[in-house]
Amino acid sequence: MTVVLAIDQGTSGTKAMVVDGDDQVRGVVELPVRPDYLAGGGVEQDPAELLESVLESGRAAVAQAGVPIDCVTLANQGETVLAWDPATGRALSNAVVWQDRRSADICRNLSDSAELVAERTGLVLDPYFSAPKMRWIRDNHGTGGVVTTSDTWLLHQLTGEFVTDAATASRSLLTNLDSLAGDTDGGWDAELLTLFGLDGERLPRIVACDEVIGETTAFGRAIPVGGLVVDQQAALLAQSCLDPGEAKCTFGTGAFLLTNMGTSAARSTAGLASSVAWRVRGQTTYCLDGQVPTAASAVRWLQDLGLLGDAAELDRLAAHDAGGVLCVPALAGLSAPWWEPTATAALTGMTLSTSAGHVIKAVLDGIAAQVAELADCASRDLGRPLRSLRVDGGLTRSRVLLQTLADLLQIQVEVYPSAHATALGAAAFARTAYAPELALPEAIVSWAPSTSFSPQLPERTAAEFRARWRDAVDRAAISKETP
Repeated sequence: MTVVLAIDQGTSGTKAMVVDGDDQVRGVVELPVRPDYLAGGGVEQDPAELLESVLESGRAAVAQAGVPIDCVTLANQGETVLAWDPATGRALSNAVVWQDRRSADICRNLSDSAELVAERTGLVLDPYFSAPKMRWIRDNHGTGGVVTTSDTWLLHQLTGEFVTDAATASRSLLTNLDSLAGDTDGGWDAELLTLFGLDGERLPRIVACDEVIGETTAFGRAIPVGGLVVDQQAALLAQSCLDPGEAKCTFGTGAFLLTNMGTSAARSTAGLASSVAWRVRGQTTYCLDGQVPTAASAVRWLQDLGLLGDAAELDRLAAHDAGGVLCVPALAGLSAPWWEPTATAALTGMTLSTSAGHVIKAVLDGIAAQVAELADCASRDLGRPLRSLRVDGGLTRSRVLLQTLADLLQIQVEVYPSAHATALGAAAFARTAYAPELALPEAIVSWAPSTSFSPQLPERTAAEFRARWRDAVDRAAISKETP
């Protein structure tokens, strides 16, 4: 089996992992990267820091593993964009992160086209996605070079190629979701490019998730690079969500719930986004997804306020219950199903007896409540309840959060045994690229849940809490009418 160097370039850090042919992790290195949170909803990263983190973590993981690498792959942030010079590779702007909300006015000015955009792309006209941020960069940093998602720039640095994958392209608001089921050597929609004022832009070639796209010498000898994918779809594959209705939620900087929808490019009627999960062996699989913009970043906010020193202290410091405090942790707006980019957070129900522990528990409750809303939306689109939810990411170390999630969902929550689902999913895609004879299920690194959580709260009590939490959203006057 293929030995893979899988690099997960995320919002808060870059992980590099070497997985051998026996599904053993031979090396893993994590390096932090910290976004800059700016006034007015801006979130930016230094491209040089992103690139250095990819190179440094990858080289360290290869050295740690001590085995020859057959294939390198990259999982990316998805909707993060930057301008850069394709002749020199030099960045011409900071990377504008998926959390950035400064293009909200661009979306508002295009609101008459929201229905067209939704039908064409499967997405919502929202600054979360790539195109509005690309337009914002053009308006604020000039027309030089190209403007692309961060994966295209990183891959160009590694290989000299100018590509993105079908899953990442489907998150741009610039592709027709239906046409991506066909030839991926194209797929950019001329009408959508014109709508966002991006016509005439040079855009990357769209490739399948099981292609070898070039070679890199960044990690030693010349090594093939392939198996490209957006981060959340990589985690969906890692957790073996291969059948329609199987769902996972990754708790990283944000929380992201994805549900496999099979080979039909269905649009959500419940406020979720529809996109490509992956394109492998000539077949496109689709997914529905919903996003909680602040999960670990909400915990970091608690740290910055001095309410806890480290995320590892969450369970020790969280009160048994929130003491009547409710939190809507919309610290970077609200995404699905409200799609309110300018929403702000709310803490309600506090009194002089409210402690730091109550606030910590309320924030965890709020994160879980948002995920539960997303699961309800997925169930409505599926026409049946989710049977279980698989979870991964750093915040899954909090048993308080996961028990709350199981209680609010009233289904079993199964915990992925590794903190590196995205990298392991990317490794599976790399295996399909390097070994064309390998079936997709055979490429997945084998796993079993490390633990699971079953509901302990009575269904009626859970429903009452969720109703109060929705009222808190409404009282803060930051939600649209949910579908």
